[in-house]
Amino acid sequence: MRLCFLVEERYRHDGMPREVIRQLSAWGHQVDVVRPGRSLMRMTDAVRAGSHDAWVLKTVSGGPGLTLLEAAAAVGLTTVNDARSIRGVRDKALAAAIGRSRGLPMPPTYAAARPEALEEIPEAEFPLVVKPADGSSGRAVRLVPTPDRLRALRSELAAEGMLIAQPYVPNSGIDLKVYCVGGELYATERGSPLGPDGGARGRRVPLSAEVAAIAAEVGAVYGLDLYGVDVLLGPDGPVVVDVNDFPSFKEVPDAAARVGRAVLELARGGGGRSGPALVGALTGAEPPVRAPEPATATSRMTATVSGGR
Repeated sequence: MRLCFLVEERYRHDGMPREVIRQLSAWGHQVDVVRPGRSLMRMTDAVRAGSHDAWVLKTVSGGPGLTLLEAAAAVGLTTVNDARSIRGVRDKALAAAIGRSRGLPMPPTYAAARPEALEEIPEAEFPLVVKPADGSSGRAVRLVPTPDRLRALRSELAAEGMLIAQPYVPNSGIDLKVYCVGGELYATERGSPLGPDGGARGRRVPLSAEVAAIAAEVGAVYGLDLYGVDVLLGPDGPVVVDVNDFPSFKEVPDAAARVGRAVLELARGGGGRSGPALVGALTGAEPPVRAPEPATATSRMTATVSGGR
């Protein structure tokens, strides 16, 4: 197969996607790598119907790669993930609106183009977690304890563009990151970016049926096939605080081979899910736990509860 990977300079030397590209090449597939952040592209030639079996995006939020991926989708090329679905999670304000409307356990979310507008949030909602609407990898995430502190951050926040703010969910300081690859779910835990270790390297952990059900539902709601979900275990149960298309898949065993096989399967099938869709609950409590296929989805969805301490 012939594949095109859109890779931002930030990820040029990262294991993900470099190891995936190496694995696919070792299997005999042709992989073209485009770096949209550096290249002058003649768009009418770069995107041609039938040029590749699939295009895969690994770029920063707000980078030029998504525009190129959407152009590929517009001429009928297969994209991984679905280009419209990526847009739905890259904009965190949009992602919150979609998720809450579809019943995902997400905190109330405020959005503002100017930081002073956030000062209208009722004091009862503090402390707040404030971050850029196009942020990624924990960049510029701030815990704001009081309205006075929010006012003091006004000039600093002004440089971040569109902002979102959510009431802080009390938790242990540990983030649970759930990765979906090849229809299987893997859980890792790591320190919160708000904690003293700034999000230190994590470890594989068991995945409960409740969190597995939520993670599987996230994929169906946003129309994603390869994705990650950040979950906090709050006093009222699991809460989804972020969704990422094509994450690092850290701690996933044999991640390069698993992601490579998933990309090939999606390419052969003409892509996976398309656009937001609802999903039913998982059934069963022992691995493997299988998610029923959403009525609107076209791809297989199997969630395997995995991990170990």
